[in-house]
Amino acid sequence: MIRFPFNEKKTAQAAAYLLTMCGGQLPYISLVKMLYLADRHTLIEIGQPITGDRYVSMKNGPVLSRVLDIIHMGEEPSRDGHEWLERISAPTGDGYTVRARTEAPDDSELSDYEIGVLQNVAETYGKMDRWDLVRFTHTLPEWMNNRSAIAIDPELILRAAGKSDEDIERIASEAQMLMFMRQLAS
Repeated sequence: MIRFPFNEKKTAQAAAYLLTMCGGQLPYISLVKMLYLADRHTLIEIGQPITGDRYVSMKNGPVLSRVLDIIHMGEEPSRDGHEWLERISAPTGDGYTVRARTEAPDDSELSDYEIGVLQNVAETYGKMDRWDLVRFTHTLPEWMNNRSAIAIDPELILRAAGKSDEDIERIASEAQMLMFMRQLAS
């Protein structure tokens, strides 16, 4: 399975950017789907996702595993300084809506290319009803209809997009190198 290093700060910045583009708040299922679609796009186009999160196929479509876990954990006292919570609220009110904590989110970890992808995703899917967005993600070839979380290997996404064996090997090798460099740095 191809794995990329998860970058929580960059992920939180991408989420805050999407939320800001969509009026400052969204149902978290919409946010997670849009982050997934942005990751999927950059994975196919340049061989690297924005977040580095693990993908899983769930009943309501593919999602980013760690992001969903962070949202479900909410604001716990032991999580002070958490990158996500500095930028994104825990689900509030109805228990499903998350909000950007600032009107002008920091995007220092994001490249101009990634910002362009996020902007396109926000414009394309940001006004879509959350359940229509779920139904759309059910059309993606990597989604598997199931009741529990099943890991999605990024290779499935790349193969469905028509990437060659050589491209997939290069992407897997680069991901492995990034994981090794992350381990050295920590």
